[in-house]
Amino acid sequence: MAKKQKFEHSELAGEFTDDGITVLVDIFRTSGSNEDWTMEVVTQSEDLIRWDEPFATDREAFDEFLAVVARDGIRSFLDDDEPSVH
Repeated sequence: MAKKQKFEHSELAGEFTDDGITVLVDIFRTSGSNEDWTMEVVTQSEDLIRWDEPFATDREAFDEFLAVVARDGIRSFLDDDEPSVH
């Protein structure tokens, strides 16, 4: 039986609300490693948006999330018929 992989979650991860919409920003990497960080955004309707490219730091990942919200709005994570990858 394969051992379940454990993850370290960034202190920057958590709920983010803008324009009355809340999403969960999850920034994580394999626990105990120096690997790059992965970022996912989960909407209230449980849609998952995952960035293809990892980030060198958790701050870089969160700054990218904030840049998308500033540029495209938080609604850019909603109402997508296609699975979204950034």
